[in-house]
Amino acid sequence: MNGTINGSINLIGYGLSAIGGAIGVGLVFAAYINGVARQPEAQRVLQPIAFLGLALTEALAILGLVFAFVLK
Repeated sequence: MNGTINGSINLIGYGLSAIGGAIGVGLVFAAYINGVARQPEAQRVLQPIAFLGLALTEALAILGLVFAFVLK
């Protein structure tokens, strides 16, 4: 027992990053729906921004998955 942690504790980190990604996607689309509900004519402007936010948020979750397996 030299004080090291054995096992796959890094997968817990990935689980947390996946939860963070899910919350982020929910917030992005909640803001998009709220904006379109207030100003329907702004849908053409807000939709690409919402999809960009989705892509960036999911990229961070995928990056967490990659780090979970690289650090294993």
